Amino acid sequence: MQSVEEIEFQYVTNQAGEKTAVLLSISAFEEILEDLQDLAVAAERRDEETISHEQLKQELKGDGLL
Repeated sequence: MQSVEEIEFQYVTNQAGEKTAVLLSISAFEEILEDLQDLAVAAERRDEETISHEQLKQELKGDGLL
């Protein structure tokens, strides 16, 4: 994930010089969308029950994933 300072973008201004839009690369746009999706998933799951790291490892081993 890039920091705000690392994203290259340009402002679009109207005749009065007021910023009205932003231009950024497709890759930066897609990265921002991915970050927003991750935040939405985290927000949706914030009330779910948590499990310990040890329990997670045991479940993954039981499923043959570790």
